[in-house]
Amino acid sequence: MSIQVNQLTKIYGTQTAVDSISFEIAPGEIVGFLGPNGAGKSTTMKMLTCYIPPTSGEANVCGMDVSDQSIQVRKHVGYLPEHNPLYLDMYVKEYLAFAAGMGGVKNINSRVEEVIALTHLGKEKHKKIGQLSKGYRQRVGLAQAIIHDPDVLILDEPTSGLDPNQVMEIRDLIKNLGSNKTIMLSTHIMQEVEAICSRVIIIDKGKIVADDKLENLRSLKSEKWLVRVQFASAVNERDIQNIKGLLQATHLGNNAWRLAGDNAQFRQAVSQFALSSNLEVLELVSEKDSLESIFRQLTNHVDHL
Repeated sequence: MSIQVNQLTKIYGTQTAVDSISFEIAPGEIVGFLGPNGAGKSTTMKMLTCYIPPTSGEANVCGMDVSDQSIQVRKHVGYLPEHNPLYLDMYVKEYLAFAAGMGGVKNINSRVEEVIALTHLGKEKHKKIGQLSKGYRQRVGLAQAIIHDPDVLILDEPTSGLDPNQVMEIRDLIKNLGSNKTIMLSTHIMQEVEAICSRVIIIDKGKIVADDKLENLRSLKSEKWLVRVQFASAVNERDIQNIKGLLQATHLGNNAWRLAGDNAQFRQAVSQFALSSNLEVLELVSEKDSLESIFRQLTNHVDHL
């Protein structure tokens, strides 16, 4: 396994940030590591990259213990933190050469040019990092993470600050890197996970609440049929409760509701309710159980759909 975590825990004072989590990531996997703010994602990543020590438990990267062999672990890991730390007074090419030297890279100049091409930094390589936009700074951070050709990449919000075209380019780069590397990435963009990742780990309040392939997570939640309906006028929630097969109802505002039912004919039941109640319907659509809705269910967000 590229990453093995067993009962890993991190406690700050009286607060347990990561609470006895365990998981494994195999070589070649691209895994989305998801959770609400404060769930323990970044803390876990910092322990895996040897930035902070665990309070208890074990973590191994490429067969090496993060506590006892931290220097060796760092040689095999590329890390892009959430808050990308860069030397703003250095030129892009200069900074990457510096990072390559620190990483023990041979043929530094050719490797720097290769990584610049991979991250599409060619037009910016002679600029100071402080002159770059946030999106290009993010590219520099990603270039630094892969400069020493690590076996494992740990990326915390890798597309933060990028425009849609840049996001697509970085997604393609991550996919390509995933053909021969293990990648663990954190993001709040669910479409990004669906486009890139083969597997999802969801953490909430320091504990893992899901760990599976995305299609399996969807099948586990398939007992709910979701419908979004918008009426022409206000509808009382007590009346909504009369819909046959209704499990949950969430008011979305502007006379719109997201409804969860217990059977495949639930959309028809909503339509029959509107007809029998003489309610004009402006919109009535079925919704798939998206990763976003699964995430909300598992992390106790407001609508639980």
